[in-house]
Amino acid sequence: MATKHAVLSASSSERWLNCPPSARLCETYEDKSSDYAAEGTDAHALAEARLKQALGIPTEDPVENLTWYNAEMEDCAQGYAAYVVELLETAKQTCSDPVVMIEQRVDFSRWVPGGFGTGDCICIAEGLLNIVDLKYGAGIEVSADHNPQMMLYALGALEIFDGIYDIDTVRMTIYQPRKSNISIFEMSKDALLTWADTELTEKARLAYEGQGNFSCGEWCRFCKAKAECRERAIYNLRLAQYDFLNPALLQDEEIADILGRIDALTSWASDVKEYALQQAISGKEWTGWKLVEGRSNRKYTSEADVAAAVESVGLDPYERKVLGVTAMQKLLGKTRFEELLSPYIEKPQGKPTLVLESDKRPAMNTAKNDFMEEF
Repeated sequence: MATKHAVLSASSSERWLNCPPSARLCETYEDKSSDYAAEGTDAHALAEARLKQALGIPTEDPVENLTWYNAEMEDCAQGYAAYVVELLETAKQTCSDPVVMIEQRVDFSRWVPGGFGTGDCICIAEGLLNIVDLKYGAGIEVSADHNPQMMLYALGALEIFDGIYDIDTVRMTIYQPRKSNISIFEMSKDALLTWADTELTEKARLAYEGQGNFSCGEWCRFCKAKAECRERAIYNLRLAQYDFLNPALLQDEEIADILGRIDALTSWASDVKEYALQQAISGKEWTGWKLVEGRSNRKYTSEADVAAAVESVGLDPYERKVLGVTAMQKLLGKTRFEELLSPYIEKPQGKPTLVLESDKRPAMNTAKNDFMEEF
């Protein structure tokens, strides 16, 4: 029987494909909502409405019911709608009647037990199935390249439309406006079905049955068990093999290996610390530790009363300064911000940062490179 939340959901597929037993393990944890999730829900509701309006489909304006609505969300929703409309206009150049489905429920249970989801937008034209997914998050840039969530949506869409339209190519698009990210990945229908039959089906079976091996990686960040997971602890504690008292004696390959683990290690340590804190607040006692009141800063009980009191002695209690770039863009909206202020915006060079070679940013010139270029 279908449930509101699929055990093997498309949104969590990166995790359960890489760590199959985590699917059933996470069932033992309570679902906790967050402000980020609530904001994302509002953004999707607004984007759906703006897209329908752009396509001439009758719909109610949801703004008055959106808790997180602001100018930035409006700008992102209109940008998303404009992007999909442009896709359709492009499709019409070679296809007289392209099809678009908004918030289309898809079922991929042929490969994933109980698997279903909802695609933000599905466009079909001249043998091309285009899945467009809006990501409102501003923290992590999402890639469409072999994105398992998008591939599952595509499989579900094929289940509905492959017998109606002659589809031979699948294009998956991540539209992430707050990261200025439009990521597109294309593959043949045959390649997608081969992946589903040879890799997806077996991993989904293991995950549904709670079988397989635990595995640690980037997919851990959204796992409910991430703070208590023993496999993650073992993975991160492997750093203890290095003798940090003598860092100068580390070999280059050891330094490179440590660099590849530090972000995961600090993230894991932070997750464990936050979990232990919340458990302590709930009454759990940790041997050798106690819960105390942390330091706090003074604050006014009423800014209006403070202002009145200071003004009563003839002094000005206010300071005035121009809003920061991010706050100003939220105030004006992205389009108007660019129109009014682009001549006055500069972006200084960022602080040098070590990242993996797979990072999309271009490599910086170093002092050594500059020296070599002179000869």
